[in-house]
Amino acid sequence: MARAQYFVVLHNSEWKISYDGKHYGPYASQKAAIRAAVDTAHKAGKEGHDAQVLIQGMNNQFRTEWTYGNDPYPPPG
Repeated sequence: MARAQYFVVLHNSEWKISYDGKHYGPYASQKAAIRAAVDTAHKAGKEGHDAQVLIQGMNNQFRTEWTYGNDPYPPPG
């Protein structure tokens, strides 16, 4: 199966999750968007997908925040 990637992005001044070319949200904060993305990625991982959550940085580069099978669920904090 293809990798399921959930991108936490600041879109039109709102925190959203971008997945498969669509935006979901908005969320009250970046932390809330990350938590929702990790929950969704965890579910996808349990269904057999290679799932991960990435966060958009200030320079529009993405960094991996959470990967199914590598990072604890639920994440600390």
